[in-house]
Amino acid sequence: MDYLNQDGLAHSENYARTMEEVILPYINARRTDRTLIGDGGVPLFASRFDADQPRGTVMIVHGFTENADKFAEVIHSLLKSGLSVVAYDQRGHGRSGRAEELDGLSLTHVDDFDEYVRDMDIVRREVLSDMPKPWRVFCHSMGGAVTALYLERHPGVFDRAAMCAPMIAPNLSGMPKPVALALCDVEKMLKNGKKRVFVSKPYAEKEQFETACANGRARFEWYEDLRFNTPEFQNNGPTYGWLKESIDVTGDILAPGAVEKIDARVRLFTAGLDDVVLPGPQREFIARVKNGEHRVVEGAKHEIYRSGDEVLFPWWHEVVEFLKN
Repeated sequence: MDYLNQDGLAHSENYARTMEEVILPYINARRTDRTLIGDGGVPLFASRFDADQPRGTVMIVHGFTENADKFAEVIHSLLKSGLSVVAYDQRGHGRSGRAEELDGLSLTHVDDFDEYVRDMDIVRREVLSDMPKPWRVFCHSMGGAVTALYLERHPGVFDRAAMCAPMIAPNLSGMPKPVALALCDVEKMLKNGKKRVFVSKPYAEKEQFETACANGRARFEWYEDLRFNTPEFQNNGPTYGWLKESIDVTGDILAPGAVEKIDARVRLFTAGLDDVVLPGPQREFIARVKNGEHRVVEGAKHEIYRSGDEVLFPWWHEVVEFLKN
C-alpha cells in the first residue's frame, strides 16, 4: 500500500485523502472516548485506542494550543506497531474544560502549571491503569514540560519517554525573562491574569504556512482545515497567567535534584530550526537524566511530527522503534 510508509505514516502526496479514507477510519474503529473529572473538577476529554494485538501502551501529551486529534497520524503508526494509545486534551484545550471569564475559545489559560501534572495523573489512573504494559509516553512542547515534571514526581510509572521539542524553557523572542515576568506580575496584580497577552490576537482565519511551526505543507493544510471547522481546536494565544506559568516552570523542572529522580529512559529530540523553545535548557535537562539520550533533528521546525516526508519518516522510525522495543 504505497499511500503509507513502513511505519504507517501517510505520504505527502494525496495526504488529505489518505487521512480521511485510511487513517481516520482505522483509528476511530479502535477508539473509545470519555470525559473525566480533572483536577479541581475541570472536565478532561480523553480517548483510548486499542491495538489489535497490543504489546504495550503509549500516552500522548500534546503541546500548547494543540489537542489529541492533531496527532491522528502518529496514533495510527503506533497502533500499526502494536502499541495501544491514550491521548487527551489538556485543560484549556480542545474539548476539555476551560477557565471561566476567558474571552473566547481561542484564548489559553492555566492558573497553575501543576494542574496539568495532576490532570496527567488522573488520566493515568482513570484510563491508562487497565491498559497493557509497558507504559510509555510521547510528549510535545508544553506537553514535554508537563511530562518532565510528571517523571520527576512519579518515578516508576513510565519506563520510556520520547520528548519532541519539549518546552523546558520557552523562547521569549528577545524579551528578557525578568521583563516578561514583571509584565505578567503587573497584569495579574491588575486582575488581568486571564486576559490575552498583548502581542496575541484572537483566532480569525487559517494560519499561514510560511510562519507555521510545521514545514510539511500537506500535514499543515490538513490540520488547518480541521481546525478551521472545529471551534474547540482554535486555541491560538496565551493569557498573562499562562505565560507566567510557562516561564516559571523552567525553575521547577531544573530544580536541584529534581531531574535526577527520573528513572525512565528518556530520548529528547531537539528541532534544528526551532524558534519556539530554547535548546540550551533541553541540553541541561537531558544531561541530568540518568538514562537520557539527546538527538538533534536537522531541518525540522518546532513541530517535528509535522515535518515533510524526508525529515519526518526517518525521525519517526527512530521514535516508534524506541517506544515499541
